[in-house]
Amino acid sequence: MKLTIKDIARLAEVSTATVSMILNNKDGSIGAITREKVLRIVKENNYIPNTMARSLVTKQTKTIGLVIPDIANPFFPELARGAEDKASEAGYSIIYCNTDDDLEKEEKYINMLAEKMVDGIVFTHSAKRTGGLSPIDRGTIPVILIDRDLESSNVKGKVLVDNLEGAYKGVKHLIDKGYKKIAFITGALTSNTAKDRLVGYKKALEENGLEYNVNYVKEGQYKTEWGLTAIKQLLEEGISFDAVFCGNDLIAISVIKALKNKGYKIPTDIAVVGFDDIYMASVVEPGLTTVKQPNYEMGYKAVELLIEVLEKPEKEIELKKIILDTELIIRSST
Repeated sequence: MKLTIKDIARLAEVSTATVSMILNNKDGSIGAITREKVLRIVKENNYIPNTMARSLVTKQTKTIGLVIPDIANPFFPELARGAEDKASEAGYSIIYCNTDDDLEKEEKYINMLAEKMVDGIVFTHSAKRTGGLSPIDRGTIPVILIDRDLESSNVKGKVLVDNLEGAYKGVKHLIDKGYKKIAFITGALTSNTAKDRLVGYKKALEENGLEYNVNYVKEGQYKTEWGLTAIKQLLEEGISFDAVFCGNDLIAISVIKALKNKGYKIPTDIAVVGFDDIYMASVVEPGLTTVKQPNYEMGYKAVELLIEVLEKPEKEIELKKIILDTELIIRSST
């Protein structure tokens, strides 16, 4: 027979309130002997708390939704690991949702998480999203944005990187190496992330006396296939370029492959710089010079910020924006 919290209290000869406080780590005023006794009885009887019943009382499920656009992109698993580690430390569980960068899936998952009564959501929205987040705007669940910025009424915090400065570093490095005809292969320019990287690209060119040419910018998706397609377009259009700055490492790795297949030597003929520093960046040949994002730290800090919001009275909550720095990692592709 499955034991209840009343059974545990009876066996331990304490009140149900005492058992509840111990199980919820709110036992600061309870003696160590009583606490150890209750936990021993819980363990001996394989007692599992009824989380649904507890959530009806506490109005918390101790679960967090993590919505990401592409689990196949190695950038996001590391981000998710940081989120999971912080959630686990704080006694929360995570529900993962992968949207495949699809707007309909995104809204479906947000609605599902609301139905599951998650306490909050850490969210990287689709690069295709240009407007607000209707399910979030209509609801009351606090949201922390991560990686990609957007305005929404229930967003309580943001953990981002300085994308403009990161792109500037990458392009400036190419210019310092003597490259002057620098193409930019990016994901969709609908997101603020991509827009900021474009601004950083332009800034580096203009500050170093190089003219911005829209024909050197190819807009597509943050996927491997897009790098192959974009290089094909540049070559077929007869655009002369001696370096490529890429919106992420997946694009950059496929750019290296496409150029090598066409007989170009990297970096002798054409240099390549990526963005992210995923694990593959150091094992491709040549090693990829890239702008490193602190993706583990982003995930960790996003959950840390969400828990801070959840544990504050509503009147104390103010939008908090954390901007993390990037780092240029120089390898053989430049």
